[in-house]
Formats: sequence, structure tokens, C-alpha cells
Amino acid sequence: AQSGQTAGVAPVLAKAHHGSVSKDQRAIVEEELKSGVLRCVVATSSLELGIDMGAVDLVIQVESPPSAASGLQRVGRAGHQVGEISRADLFPKHRGDLLHTAVVTERMLSGAIEAITVPQNPLDILAQQTVAASALDTVDVEQWFASVRRSAPFRSLPRSAFEATLDLLAGRYPSDEFAELRPRIVWDRDRGVFEGRPGAQRLAVTSGGTIPDRGLFGVFIAGETRNARVGELDEEMVYESRVNDVFTLGTTSWRIVEITHDRVNVLPAFGQPGRVPFWTGDGLGRPAELGEALGRFTREIAAAQPDTAHHRLREAGLDDSARTNLLAHLDEQRAATGALPTDVTLTVERGRDEVGDWRIILHSPYGMHVHAPWALAVSARIRERLGVDGSAVASDDGIIARIPDAEADPPGAELFVFDPDELEQIVTDEVGGSALFASRFRECAARALLMPRLRPGTRMPLWQQRQRSAALLEVARGHPTFPVILETLREVLQDVYDLPALVKLARGIGERRIRLVESEPAQPSPFARDLLFGYIGAFMYEGDSPLGERKAAALSVDPALLGELLGRVEMRELLDPDVVARYELEVQRLAADRRVRGVEGTADLLRLLGPLTVAEVAARLEPAAESDGPPESAGPAGPEAAVLDDPAGAERAAAHLAELVRSKRAIAVSVAGDERYAAIEDAGRLRDALGTALPVGVPVAFTEPVADPLGDLVSRYARTHGPFAVADLAARLGVGAAVARHALQRLEASGRAVSGFFLPEGSAASLADEPEWCDAEGLRRIRMRSLAALRGSIEPVAPAAYARFLPSWHHLDRRLEGVDGVLQVVEQLAGVPIPASAWETLVLPGRIDGYAPAMLDELTAAGEVVWSGHGQIAGRDGWIALHPGDAVPLTLTREDVAVDPFDERVAATLSAGGAFFASQIADAVRAPLTAAEAAEVSESAVTEALWRLAWAGRTTNDTFAPVRTLLSGGSQSHKTTRRAPRTRTFRGMSMARPAAPRNPAAGGRWSLLPAPDGDDTARAAAHASLLLDRYGVVTRGSVQNEGAPGGFAQVYRTLATFEEAGHCRRGYLIEKLGAAQFAASTTIDRLRTFAAVADPAPLTPRVLAATDPANAYGAALAWPGLETVTHRPGRKAGALVVLVDGELVLYLERGGRTVLAFSDDDAVLDAATRGLAAEARARALETLTVEKVNGEGTYSSPLARHLRAAGFVEATKGLSLRREMRR
Repeated sequence: AQSGQTAGVAPVLAKAHHGSVSKDQRAIVEEELKSGVLRCVVATSSLELGIDMGAVDLVIQVESPPSAASGLQRVGRAGHQVGEISRADLFPKHRGDLLHTAVVTERMLSGAIEAITVPQNPLDILAQQTVAASALDTVDVEQWFASVRRSAPFRSLPRSAFEATLDLLAGRYPSDEFAELRPRIVWDRDRGVFEGRPGAQRLAVTSGGTIPDRGLFGVFIAGETRNARVGELDEEMVYESRVNDVFTLGTTSWRIVEITHDRVNVLPAFGQPGRVPFWTGDGLGRPAELGEALGRFTREIAAAQPDTAHHRLREAGLDDSARTNLLAHLDEQRAATGALPTDVTLTVERGRDEVGDWRIILHSPYGMHVHAPWALAVSARIRERLGVDGSAVASDDGIIARIPDAEADPPGAELFVFDPDELEQIVTDEVGGSALFASRFRECAARALLMPRLRPGTRMPLWQQRQRSAALLEVARGHPTFPVILETLREVLQDVYDLPALVKLARGIGERRIRLVESEPAQPSPFARDLLFGYIGAFMYEGDSPLGERKAAALSVDPALLGELLGRVEMRELLDPDVVARYELEVQRLAADRRVRGVEGTADLLRLLGPLTVAEVAARLEPAAESDGPPESAGPAGPEAAVLDDPAGAERAAAHLAELVRSKRAIAVSVAGDERYAAIEDAGRLRDALGTALPVGVPVAFTEPVADPLGDLVSRYARTHGPFAVADLAARLGVGAAVARHALQRLEASGRAVSGFFLPEGSAASLADEPEWCDAEGLRRIRMRSLAALRGSIEPVAPAAYARFLPSWHHLDRRLEGVDGVLQVVEQLAGVPIPASAWETLVLPGRIDGYAPAMLDELTAAGEVVWSGHGQIAGRDGWIALHPGDAVPLTLTREDVAVDPFDERVAATLSAGGAFFASQIADAVRAPLTAAEAAEVSESAVTEALWRLAWAGRTTNDTFAPVRTLLSGGSQSHKTTRRAPRTRTFRGMSMARPAAPRNPAAGGRWSLLPAPDGDDTARAAAHASLLLDRYGVVTRGSVQNEGAPGGFAQVYRTLATFEEAGHCRRGYLIEKLGAAQFAASTTIDRLRTFAAVADPAPLTPRVLAATDPANAYGAALAWPGLETVTHRPGRKAGALVVLVDGELVLYLERGGRTVLAFSDDDAVLDAATRGLAAEARARALETLTVEKVNGEGTYSSPLARHLRAAGFVEATKGLSLRREMRR
């Protein structure tokens, strides 16, 4: 009987079991399956690892197991008792998988499991175990070497690799660039022992292990005091999720209630369908041994008689349908390409893709371990021979390469033929630049404890791991003997790639034992279709970036050129002196939170900062617990003053240094006339760079020459100081200024140092009138901190303050005057499409006192202003942009709009340049035609073509009059009658020429617009500058509203460069709009004046076209919401907005038919309606008839009485304000 709680509820049939389900949940699932409560478990390979599942009757395997060994493990979950038979049903996912399933099952039945390969000499594991071994006690080097060699993976470990790993852990690096890596052990070479440094045990326990850290988010039940863990989610999955999303994990749907930096808190969402989560990972790949068996199986089945083939497939476990399907699949492939890929035959298939490029497909059964390195070599060959990226992608069943279309014949089978003696070297040379190498380097560095967790038990985001790893790899690339580089190469070339099998295959091809068969079918073959599915997936998800960001990535903006366009600003004007001083204290370990303690801390000081005196070390030690200690930081008075304040500190420093010298971890040397102490690893550098005499007894390992001893010392000095003068460096090292300057110039050439004027005027260094120097990364940090300090000083204003500011920014409160004022407005609005009907009714009259159309015509006739069309709107209206005449190529944007052939003929007549009347253009179009054809070309047809070209952004006119005529209906309300044209005499010949255009919409002279500037950098800089001038504060919303090329991502990058050059500031300027806002300093000051509103507020109304850039709503600011109204406002042609003191009060669709009211305050509504009526009268707007307010009838709305008070009267469909009522 069922309990009251479960009565009537169907029993659970199946539950999920996989690695991302919590351990407790997995244990419950296993126990329910063992006890018989649960009939089915849906699992990944988590059930493959020998878990005793009791009496399982059947395993259902979806998709072929990756190998025979894996298949046996999975099938072995059934009948897991003595004398029982393991039973399984296998369901291939597609026809290609059917062949693989048949081979695997046949090998499973025969017990032909694949050979196991043991990793050879994994140096990252050696490093990890060495730290662990030394965590609690001193370890003898020889005994440890012998112990390591007794382990099978390390039985052939060379002594050189062993000692290189100890050097890595002890802090003996090939270059000073590795100085930020902390040593993990202390190696006493004289005694032949090593011991762990403080923290080694904690490091080995918290950061040890071999499973790569994927940065997974823990999933926990919200509100549970015991932190009940549900499972884990992939980082990418979490970043694509939002609060209230529902997903399925384990056996339950969960609703997200909170996402933090390292966990997702959820609550059960019973009965709700949820997304299936995903986890990214690396596929195992088909072993070459299995690949060869697959090829042999294909060859034998294809050559066998039908009865024999059916019998063998039946023995392999295939049913009638599967056998028929598999044989038909092979027959179809053979018919398409002429041969099947087998162990002795590989096929090369060529064909065109959807865009006309060539696709070269190699069909091979040998698996990913062989094909991946082969694809690297193929890509290198394509790049070398054709100069293009071949995008060769490998899979278990072959390789696909893309070749751009060209006149020459595409390569065929020769693309895949390599000299076996050279192939391994080609792969080795290419692998260092692959994504696989970078990811494996990250994993190796983590296993070698070079990237430890900061806090045990906390999540370390994968993207941060990648950043840290990329920085380390960038340094390590120049040192091929660096142990982690060697280990990464070994892992890729031995564990991931199967180079011996690839070389064997290449030799077989070269000796003709394996043949390559070419084909060029009209359609992709059946095998190719399976391959192409994976190929498309490899690129479809290559980067889940928004479309705008993908477009931005294609823009070739040159940062150097952008800097030149912006002009140079003295860096000292951009750097905060307090930030510079604080940075110097930090990198010199003089700041209170950067000081060190004890002997180990003193050793780190010498390694990081170079040779130091006793006083300099004392100034960097934490004060003794029982003393008050020195001041917070050693300021300008220097370390000697700090020592005087804390004489006990000097004694402790001397004692620590003496201990380091005694243990041969430091040496006493004389540098620049001072007695200093240096890390013993610096012995060779000091001797070779400065000629320093070394004390007796320095181990030979530390006196070996390094590549650039002086460069290392200079680089370290730059890295551990803020901006400095050459004289300071020369004095510190005891070398000549010319020598120091030359070393700095070499660093500058390599991008590791920069020169300029960084320190405030009046400082000692600036008085030398010589550029200062700074570490490149250090300067970047100082600049970022200076900008952050500047941003932190900005107090954000409310959104309404920005809505008040923007109309004022556009001169709507203090209007401009005359033609010069019109030109100034055009410069501010350059390139912004605005409805033609709004330009001379609201936009220009609102900004120009006493505006008259003749003002704009004067500017267009003189070429100082140019107009361009951007698409027609329903009716006679259209989108028009105005441009300053000298900036049209930079501000003009053009969509690719298809036009008909006649329009192209009209455009061709203008292509030679110049401006022409419509009648002249019509004559030019008729000129090459026969008399009958010419008679069919009317001037009105040419005019219509000119307007279509205008709306497509191709043509313009030297006056705005045709636009006005079009808006007023002059071109459509009546037709002109034909009359005999007046004639003019020219050289005795009578030529009929119209004295004036007969169609007013064709008036003026027409010309082609120039093409947009092809220099992406110049356009990006111009557009960013325009945005600052147009909006005052550039936000994501304002950029997205304009549809800027490259989206906000491109504009952000350009404005960030503006910020670094001092042309604008970034910060949290307007509340609720995020921190990615940019404005000039003077603009910020002006914006802040709008933050306060007089009390009581003056209730000043402002009527704007919804599309006017002076309207912040629908662009920088979101439209306010109305809970009970489904109609939504938009920046539409003909729509109006009424603001009262920056708050949106009314929104009117074209003609006022629908009104949205966002306030119920009588005083505010009265001010808004009166302002609307006054503006309508002043601007002679079209008749306004309000039929609905907030979705309801006008008469029942509280707004009705305010409209009547403003002058609206009752009409047939609502309240109306007609033209004749506006006098």
C-alpha cells in the first residue's frame, strides 16, 4: 500500500548518475538501484569504474563505447556476480556510429582490449610529489632520485630532467622574468638535501592531484544551514544562466535563486521543465589500434560475399535491420567515392562548400590520436604553400581542410603525403602555437604547483586560470628548457598524440603499402556528411560572442594609428602622484601590507628586489610583535630613517641575512660601493654584468653564465620601481649612464619597458629634462589605478538628471542663432538618421532661434552640409541624416540595399562626378538608347530612381527643398502637364532644355554621395568623438540605439583608448546604467549641475520628437513601464515625448492617436499638456487627435480634463487639437 504522501503518484522509473551530481546524491541513487527500489539509472561513464551495483539485469548503451576496454567495463555492470552473464543492448546514434559499434562489440566478444600506455617521465607530477615529500622533513637528493626511478613512469628519468625540476622548485630560473614564481623548496647543494619552505605541506594538500580544475560552480540548496550540495555546473553554463532560470540536475528540476562568484543557490522546481545543463570537456579519441581494426573490419566486410558478411555481423550481435543498414551505408559510400577508407586504403574527397571554397576531406579510420597531429602538419603545409589558414580540423574519422577558392586547381591527395622522417619535427614545431598546447600547459603548471589555489575549498574561475597560465606561457616560450614547457610537449606528443602510429602510417603511404584514392563527387558522400556535422560544430561554437562583438572583431582598428589621431598627452598629466607613490611602496615591499617576516621572507626579498643592504632589508620586515614598529611605510626619508626608528629591526635583518649566508642561500657582495646581500641565484648575473667579486664557495650551478645578465638586473630594477631616471638606475647598479640607457633601450625594443615623462613637474627626475623610464606592465597598472581613482571621485546622478541635462546639451534651453548655429547643430548630430518630417518642425527650430529653411539651404548649396537618406518610412516620410561637408566619408554609413538595373543606370550617369539637374540626368540616361527606348525614359521615372537611390544612401541634392516638397505631397498630389520647353541657342544650334524642373521633388542638382571612409581606425575615432559630443555621456544604450558598426564593444575599446590618452573619463556617472560610461571631464562637471532640482520644482515641460538624440528615453535610459498597458513606447517616426523636469510624462504616437501617461500627478499632467499644446501651436505640427490614453478611451481617462484645459476639443474619435485652433 502507498502512503498518503505518495498515493496516486507514479513511482520514479529512472534517475541520473554522473560526475556532476553530488556524491551524496550518487550514493542515494546507487543504494536505491541495489535495493531494487529504482528500476533504471541513466549514467555516464561514472558507472564504468568498478562500482559494485549488485544484480543489474541489462545495460543499455547509447552510442558506441569509445573502446573495447571501455565497453567491457560498462557492460560488466550487468550480471556482476559469479557465474552470471553480462547482457547489454547497444544503440548507435547514426549510421556512421553503427560501423564503430560493430567493430567494438566484435572485439569485446573476442577479448581484444586495447594496450595501455603509461605516461613516461611526467615532470609536473615529479614536481608535485617532490614538494609533498619535503613538506615534513629534509629529503636526501640521491635517495629521492632513486625512489623516483623505482616508479614505473619514471624508470627512465634522466638526471638532467630531475635536477631541472629541483631547480624549478628551488627558484633557480633561466631568466629574471620568472621572479614572481615563488620557490617551494630549499635545496642545499653542498649537503645534497632539500626541504620544503613554509607552506609546502598546505600547498601539497590543497593544490595537489592530477584531475584538471575546470572551475566548476557548486550547486547548493538555498537556505540550507548544512549547505546541502546538489552537484556542479560548468562555468559557461552558469554565465549563460540567470536568476529564476530552471534547469535539470540529477533527478530534479531546480530554479536558480542566486548566483555568486563561486556557487549557484537553487530551490526545487518540482514539475517544471528545465534546461538540460552542459559540461565542456575533451573527447577520449579512438586509439590507433582500434582504428586499424576498424579499417581491417571495413575492408573484410566489403570484400566478403553477402551471406558471409551477414553471418559475421550477426555474430557481432547486429540484428537484421542493423546489418542491412550497415551494408547499405558502405555500398553508398563506395558508390560516392569509388573506395572505402580501410586499414590499407584512405580516400580523399574534394568538393565545394556553400560559399564556393574548396573542402578537402581525408577519410581515415585511424582515430583522433593520429589525425590531430596530421591536421597540424596539413595546416602548416597549406599556410606555407598557399599563404592562407587551412582550418584543418581532425576527428576520429578523418580530417577536413578548407581552401579558399582560387584560379589554380585545389590540392588533392598530395596535401596529406609527408616524409615520415620529417613529419615528427613538423608536428613538434607546430604544436607550440596550438590551443591544445596552451590548455595542457595550464594543466601542467597547476599540477606542478606553479598556480596554487589562494584558499583551499574555493572555486578558481577557469578564465582566471587561463589568464595566469597565458602570462606564464608568454614568458616561458622563450626558454624551451623550462621544465613545464618540456612536460607540456611530452604530454601532447606522447599522451595525446600517437606520433609513432602517424609516422608508421606516413611510411606506409610513402612505400605504397597504403594507397590514397581521390574523388570529387557532386554531393558530400555519406561518410563526409557525418564528418561535416562535427566540422560545423567546431566553428559554430568557437566563440559565443554577441553578433555586434563578432563584427567588432572584424574591424581592423590600429591602436597605434588611433593614438596618433588622438594626439599625445603628457603621461604625467594622466598619472595620479599618490598612485605612483603607493605603487612604488608596494613593489619595493615598503608598504605595510607588503612587508615580510622571518628568514624565508628575507630570502624572497633578495630574490625579488636584488641585492639589498641590512638597512634596506630591515625597512621591509614586519615589526616585531612586542614593539610598536616603524611608521606604516618608509617614506621619502628612506630605509635608514626606518632603521633608526626600529633599531631592533636592523638586528633581526642582520640575523636573517647571516642565516641565509650560513645556509648558502645568500652571498655578501659589494655593488656600487655598498655592502649588500644578494640571493645566491644572482651570483653569475652580478659577476658577468657588474664584475662583482664573488665569495669563495659558491656552487658551480650558480656561477653558470646566463643569456643577458645586465638585462636581467635592469629588468628587475624596472619591475620593482615606479617611474625612474636613468641616473637612478646607473647609481644603483654602479654602471655608467650610457650603459644603463642602452640596456633600457633594448628592453623598450622588446616591449618590456617604456620611456616618457611620468613624474610630476618639479620632481628631481623631471628636472633632468630627460625622459624617465618605467616597466611596461608597471606603467599599465599605474595608469589603471590612476583612472580608477579618478572614477572613484565621481558621484553618479539620477537618470532624471541626465534627461534634464541632455536637452540643455543640445542647446534647447539657450538656442543658437543664424547659419552658424545650424552648422553647429549639424556637427553635433552628424550622421544620425532622423525622420525628415522632424528636422524642420522640431529638431532645428528647437535649437535655432528664428530658424528658417533658407538657413539650411544656404549651407547645402555651399557644400558645408550634405544630407543622406537612410530608408523610406510609410507614406512620404523617410530617415534623413545631415553631415558636415568636410566629414561625410567619416560620418556616412551605408547599408547594402539592392536596387534595380534602371536605378543603377541612373547612378552610372553620376559616377563621373559633379552635380546635375534631373533633366540633364534623364538626357544622359537616354543618350545611348535607341529613339524608341529613349521615349520610354521619362523625367518622372528618373526622379523616382533618384529618390530610390537617395533613400538607399547613394545620392543627395544640393538643397533640402526636394525633401520639403516630398513631405508636403507636391510630388504626388498632382501631375505636371506637358508643354513645349523653352529653347536656348548654342553655336547656332537650337537645343531644347527645360529652364526649370517640372517636378518640384526633383529640384536642385543631384550627385552621388562619396563612399564611406575605408580606414576603420579613422572612422572609429571619429564616431567615438561624435558620440561624446552628441550625448555628453556615452552609454551602452545610446550606442545600441544608433546601431553603431561593431556594437558597443568596438566603441568601448575606442573610448578606452580615449580615456588612456586623457580625452575622456570612464566611470559610474548615471545611476543604474553600469560602470561603462564615458564623458569628458568638463561634461561631468556640467552634468552634476543638473543633479539638484529646485524645491518646489518649476515643472518645466519639454516636447521632443521621440527620435531626437536630445531624448534620453529609449536610448541611454529605458522607457518607464506601465503595469496594465501592453502598448510599448518606441523611438518611432512621428512620435512625441513630453518631459517635465527630466521625467517622461507623456508619449504620443504619430498624430497623437495613442497616448501613454506615466504620471498621475495633476500638476505634472497639467504642465505636460499645456507644454504639448504650446509646442504644437509654435511648430505648426499636424493635427493631434487623442483616441486612447493608456489603452482606454480618452474621455474616461483622468488626462482628458488636462487636455481640454490645454485647448483640446471634442472630435469624432477623441480630443483634438487642430491647426486652426492654434492661432
